[in-house]
Amino acid sequence: MNYYVIYDGNCNLCVTLVQLLETLDQGRLFRYVPMQHEQTLAQWGITPQDCQLGMILILIDGDTPQRRWQGSDAAEEIGRLLPMGRVFVDAYRGLPGMKWVGDRFYEQIRDHRYTLFGKRESTYQSAYCVDGHCRTPRPLINES
Repeated sequence: MNYYVIYDGNCNLCVTLVQLLETLDQGRLFRYVPMQHEQTLAQWGITPQDCQLGMILILIDGDTPQRRWQGSDAAEEIGRLLPMGRVFVDAYRGLPGMKWVGDRFYEQIRDHRYTLFGKRESTYQSAYCVDGHCRTPRPLINES
């Protein structure tokens, strides 16, 4: 099963989190597409206007593309899909009021991401992309 992670490829924080997820997952479960890649997003019915409304994270089930999560719900679902992640996400969701606080926190980060974390000069392209036309993976550091 594959999931597609749509992220803001110009946002420093978003790219850092995608790079962390790439390291943890190694392309086993997740494929990535920046929201700036309008042609790919169009196949899922996501428009540039949708992205301008502040969507910085969307998760799409590759087997059932109608099944998708957005915003903080997407972040929680990604966490749940990671090894041992379900334990932490379930604990978070089980604490009274935490979901509401998490949603508000996400909205603040979403709306002020460039001010808080900066904007990249070029869009980040993952080595684990959706269409197979992405950059080559980063070489491993030779320890010899």
